[in-house]
Amino acid sequence: MNRARLLALLLLAAASLRAQQLPPVALETIASGLPPLTSVTNAGDERLFLTTLDGRVLVVSGGEVGARPLLDIRGLVRSGGEQGLLSVAFHPLWPAVSFLFVNYTDHAGATVVARYLADRDVIKPRTARVVLRIQQPFENHNGGQLQFGPDRYLYVGMGDGGAGNDPHCNAQRGGTLLGKLLRIDVDQYRRRGPWYGVPRDNPFAGGGAQPPEVWAIGLRNPWRFSFDRETGDLYLSDVGQGAREEIDFQPASSAGGENYGWAREEGSVCLDEVSACPDVAPPCGDPALQRPILQYGREDGSCAVIGGYVYRGSAIAGLAGAYLFGDFCSGRLWGAVRTDGGWRSVELEPTMPDLTSFGEDAAGEIYLVSHQGVLARLVSR
Repeated sequence: MNRARLLALLLLAAASLRAQQLPPVALETIASGLPPLTSVTNAGDERLFLTTLDGRVLVVSGGEVGARPLLDIRGLVRSGGEQGLLSVAFHPLWPAVSFLFVNYTDHAGATVVARYLADRDVIKPRTARVVLRIQQPFENHNGGQLQFGPDRYLYVGMGDGGAGNDPHCNAQRGGTLLGKLLRIDVDQYRRRGPWYGVPRDNPFAGGGAQPPEVWAIGLRNPWRFSFDRETGDLYLSDVGQGAREEIDFQPASSAGGENYGWAREEGSVCLDEVSACPDVAPPCGDPALQRPILQYGREDGSCAVIGGYVYRGSAIAGLAGAYLFGDFCSGRLWGAVRTDGGWRSVELEPTMPDLTSFGEDAAGEIYLVSHQGVLARLVSR
């Protein structure tokens, strides 16, 4: 056996062993008794920012939740079920560029991505500018994640519009932003509408089957996605319908245009018999459909995957490089690592009931929030 082959086998064995031996972790509660929480993020300093379903952005500093919200748009938000204030993203150059972006459901049920301007950490409501307003045919599958990528473009996760089996084939057909991952340049048109531009290298920027804002298609409800802060790779969780919960992967080198399969496939399960778009989508098993890197069923009471982050902090030895994710209904948490044959995941010991989102602080440590109003930090046990 040559040295290269031996090295490959040793690396594979080490990765497999590591997947089985992720370090023991626990959850440390930072705050509880809060309104239902939908996301947690940072702005590059020591603070955390929480979004509440009813429409507030709360500030956490020194382990305490401030009494005064950074932003309160409860008067604009329809909240309940899958609707509400769903996430917030700070401009990558914050505070030099003091733009704050929010994703919420308005009183007509539409998805709104809006921009606000801050002055010394005070958000001025009159500075609101609606960047995107996307009609929703049903009340569920709103997506809702906002994330700035390493390219400083804003990525927006859009669900397929709701109901079951994507009855309008939104995830596959053109002419709609539903069921897609969007990528827009919010540094274009800063001072006048439409308040964003389309990056020239978007896969459909020059025309084609999809709107120019679209970066990837074939998504049911991409509730949470994240970028690995070290590699720039994208991890995207797509909530399943009844058979599979899935994690999709897009390398940093991608030029976009991926088709993640819904509603032709749910994970690795073919849905040909219920798909509403036989003339639009590639058939099941077609190489054009991207298969998930991780998937799981609902036999244990799980129901909705909550995508997390690749751990890049320093407080938990041996966890670096593991992708962390969980499930809303079961509260189970997993860590996954890449092996030569794919991905292997291992269940972590703690659980987080009604988990709604993961987030990072500025140092790369991981936090979790729940519909029960709990903020917790992942720590070494």
